[in-house]
Amino acid sequence: MTDPKQDALQNLETTSRGPLVLLFYDGYEWQAVPGLVGGLKSQARRFLRYAKRSLCRQQVRTGFYTAFLALKNSLQLIGCDVRVNDFAAAAKRPHYPVGIGGYPSVLEKTSQLQNPAIFGPGDWGLPDNSKAVAQNPRFKKLIQPSDWFCDVYRPYCGDKMMTWYAGIDTKLWPDYAKETKTTDYVIYDKIRWHREERVPTILNRITKHLDSIGKTYTVLRYGHHHHTEFMAALKVSRALIFVCEHETQGLAYQEALSTNVPVLAWDELEMVDPLLKPFVTPEMNISSVPYFSPACGMTFKIAGFEQVEKAFWQNLATYQPRRYVEEHLSLTRSAHTYLAAYASLVEK
Repeated sequence: MTDPKQDALQNLETTSRGPLVLLFYDGYEWQAVPGLVGGLKSQARRFLRYAKRSLCRQQVRTGFYTAFLALKNSLQLIGCDVRVNDFAAAAKRPHYPVGIGGYPSVLEKTSQLQNPAIFGPGDWGLPDNSKAVAQNPRFKKLIQPSDWFCDVYRPYCGDKMMTWYAGIDTKLWPDYAKETKTTDYVIYDKIRWHREERVPTILNRITKHLDSIGKTYTVLRYGHHHHTEFMAALKVSRALIFVCEHETQGLAYQEALSTNVPVLAWDELEMVDPLLKPFVTPEMNISSVPYFSPACGMTFKIAGFEQVEKAFWQNLATYQPRRYVEEHLSLTRSAHTYLAAYASLVEK
C-alpha cells in the first residue's frame, strides 16, 4: 500500500537543493515586493529594523515573523529549496503551490498570483471577516497554530482549517539543566488586557507569595525585553512562571521548555480578547498553554496559585520539558506536517 503523503511529495518540483517551496511574507520585518530592487530594499529595511530594535533592547521580531522563520528554517533543515518572495518563480509556475504568511497586507501584495495557496502563519482577519479568504478558490488551506484556535475559525472557514505549529529550534534554545542556577523563577509577564486590574490581582499576587516564602525571581514583560535577556534569565532560573490570558501557540513558554526549564502556567481557560470573545463557544478549549503535558510542569488558576506552586516546586526535579519539545514540537516534525499539506496542493 502506498503512502498518500509520500505520493504527494513526489509531485513537487525538485531542484539541486531539494523540493522547491515558494513562500511569501509581508510584515514589519520582511516585505513582499517583486523584483530585484524591491527585494534589496526589503532586506535593507529588515536589517536596519533589527539593528535599531536590538540597540534599543526591544523585542526584535513579531510573533508572526518568528513563526515564519521557524517554517522557513525547518523546511531547509529537511532539505527543501525554500525561496521567499520570489514572484518570478511563482508566476512561471501558476499551478504550483505557494505558502503565504504575515499580516493582512500580504493578501493585497500577492493578489496577482494565481497559484494554489496555503495561508499561514499569519493573520487574515477576524473569523467573520475570514469568509472572504476562505471563499477565495486559490486558498486551499488556512493555518492556525493550535486546535482551539482552528475551532474558533472553523464555522467560517470550514474544512480548509489546518493546525500547524511553528517548530522550536532546540539548538538555538539548548538544554540549560546543568547550568548554575542562581534564581528560582523567571516570571514572563504577558498580560495584554485590563493590565490596570490584572497586574495587582494576578502578577502582584504571584510576586507577593514568592516574597513571603523566600523565592527569588526576575520579571520580564513581553515586548519590553531583548530575546538575549530572556535566554540569559532562563539559563540561571530553575523554573518559569508564564502569565498570559491565552495563547494560540505560545512560543516563549515553549522556548523555555526547550531549555529544560519547567513551566508553571496561569491558565484560567477563558477568552479575554474582546475582539475574539463573540466567536467563542463553551466547548472550545481556550488555553494559555495549548501544547502541554505533565512532563512540562503544571498549570494554575489564580485562586489556587499558592497551593499549586508548592506542589510544582516539590516535583521540580521530575519534569522533562525538553523531551516533550523534542517529541511534540520539533522543527523536523513541523516541517514534514507543512510540506505534506503543501505538496497536496500541486495541480497536475
